[in-house]
Amino acid sequence: MDHPTTFRPEEHAVYNAEKMGKSTLFSSERILVGLNAFEPGQEHKLHAHEGMDKVYQVLEGEGLFTLEGQELPMSAGVMLIAPEGVPHGIRNTGSQRLLVLAILAPAP
Repeated sequence: MDHPTTFRPEEHAVYNAEKMGKSTLFSSERILVGLNAFEPGQEHKLHAHEGMDKVYQVLEGEGLFTLEGQELPMSAGVMLIAPEGVPHGIRNTGSQRLLVLAILAPAP
């Protein structure tokens, strides 16, 4: 993608019937901006990142965030921050697709 530019993240979503789809919108040494795309019932299992923080912004759909053992409802407009080392995951509990913007800093 050329910069500077404006774009709609949802136009770059990659859905996969077998597992959560991922796509990268921008990456540098300092930050990675990507999309996590979920079909109904799909999930990104509990995991944690060492040396980086992660911010999620729900663009479309609904589901559950898991953060430090708590299940938190999510829908379009909701944001979640997963600090370094904190276990987190996402599950699409809705009947429609779920699209989440994921920002990691520093980049992996």
